[in-house]
Amino acid sequence: MSNPLHPFRGLHMTPADFIMPAEWERHQRCWMAWPCRESLWGSPAELEKARAAYASVANAIARFEPVTMVARPEHRADVRKACGSGVQVKDHAIDDSWLRDTGPSFVRDARGHLSGVAWRFNGWGGKYQPHNRDASFAASLLEDLGLPCLKAPMVAEGGAIHVDGEGTLLTTRQCLLNVNRNPGMAQSDIERILGEFLGVRKIIWLNEGLSGDETDGHIDNVVCFAAPGKLILQGCEDPADANFRIAKDNHALLAEETDAAGRRFEIIRLPLPGPRFDAHGKRLTLSYVNYYVA
Repeated sequence: MSNPLHPFRGLHMTPADFIMPAEWERHQRCWMAWPCRESLWGSPAELEKARAAYASVANAIARFEPVTMVARPEHRADVRKACGSGVQVKDHAIDDSWLRDTGPSFVRDARGHLSGVAWRFNGWGGKYQPHNRDASFAASLLEDLGLPCLKAPMVAEGGAIHVDGEGTLLTTRQCLLNVNRNPGMAQSDIERILGEFLGVRKIIWLNEGLSGDETDGHIDNVVCFAAPGKLILQGCEDPADANFRIAKDNHALLAEETDAAGRRFEIIRLPLPGPRFDAHGKRLTLSYVNYYVA
């Protein structure tokens, strides 16, 4: 059995051989997961609305690239009915429906061969139980696909990181340095692991994500690369909004930063979506930055 702290043994590769590609590069496939945790959505009726929305998104993406919907075996027929023949279905035990966070981060070597990074997953800092099936999903999927699994020795979710494919990574201290993720690990420890597993040379740390975000500041709600050297940043123009200071601080920090190639950033600000609230009156964390490129 390989040592999880040395995941490259037996692969005849070194960490520097791997790099995580940018999100806009051509995909072989989009992976999604069928909503299944009723308590997350609040009621059976709201769960059905979520499923209808997921089906709509899956069918839209399927016009441009293959889509596979991961679903509990007992939900296969429901997925087939909702999505039709244009979306493939993969049976798998899952706890929740956020594969961007629980699935593997795909990386490739210099020859273009794929592997996958399986981060340790703890239910977004222990907020959601159970999460044991989601915690094992990335490694299980990679095994099914016949791809090498690189087991990272730290807790992370896919939404906590964003890369430009040329050696630069964005993240937040609020998430990866949170005591509910990686207690006892220093920023330098996390930077070393991210560099080894994703091939990044420059890591830009924002202090925090959007106000009230239950993911503890995922970067995918805050800022993303539109191209190397070009950022799309979630702004906020209302001084009375808790996100006003956060957006201002993030813009100021990024305006002084450079990427791994030494380029200053062109920053495009997006307006913040208007406030919306859940059934309990809690404000939802909404962002126009958190999108998918097919």
